[in-house]
Amino acid sequence: MAKTIGLLKELERYPVFNNKIVRDITKKESSYAKLLVQRLKKKNLIYPLGRDRYTLQKDPLVIASHIVWPCYISLWTALRYHNLTEQLPEVIWLITTRQKRGAIKLKNAKIRFVIVKPKFFFGYRKESYNGFDIFIAEPEKAVIDALALRRVSASEIFDIIMRHAGEIESGRILNYLLILNNRSIAKRLGYMLDKAGRDYFNALAPLISGKYVALDTAMPKKGKRNRKWKVIENVKQ
Repeated sequence: MAKTIGLLKELERYPVFNNKIVRDITKKESSYAKLLVQRLKKKNLIYPLGRDRYTLQKDPLVIASHIVWPCYISLWTALRYHNLTEQLPEVIWLITTRQKRGAIKLKNAKIRFVIVKPKFFFGYRKESYNGFDIFIAEPEKAVIDALALRRVSASEIFDIIMRHAGEIESGRILNYLLILNNRSIAKRLGYMLDKAGRDYFNALAPLISGKYVALDTAMPKKGKRNRKWKVIENVKQ
């Protein structure tokens, strides 16, 4: 029992661990380490996260950041983390370039994955959180991710922009929009920020041309046409 307690204390230092870590701690052969892990799992002393992934942690943000690499937390989860919304999401959203199927169920949350191309994988930072490092989207990138990946409705993003535009760092969001180089996202977000009193048209002008785009792609393309931003105003604020 004392050896088990000692092992668990060592494993608490890791956000997520596998058989190799157990083998390194115990200095035993791989077969013995696997047997130990199975015993701990059977006694519900560790929580399985998938193939050769386990944890003793309870905080879903800590666990999520270490399940797959590379990844970062974004969308509703990051928006809540940065206090841009009062909603308490039950899902931890992870952006990754790795193929990852299905969701991972924790005791107090669910982790879901959104797979993106490497060129989209930027705009996050490492932060110290509850004794561990986590990787989370910058507030500005969380807003862009929400709009680009369509996991948050345009009306909800618009509401966030209207209430928190003053907390958005202009240089960073402009830089991210230019890196992304997506005309539709630049038009929609530029329009929202303009309505909130942050006019970035001159900086985004190279991206504001071509066809009109609906502010909310999930709604009918009906509404006033904003000539400045080339946006169909089908979401009211």
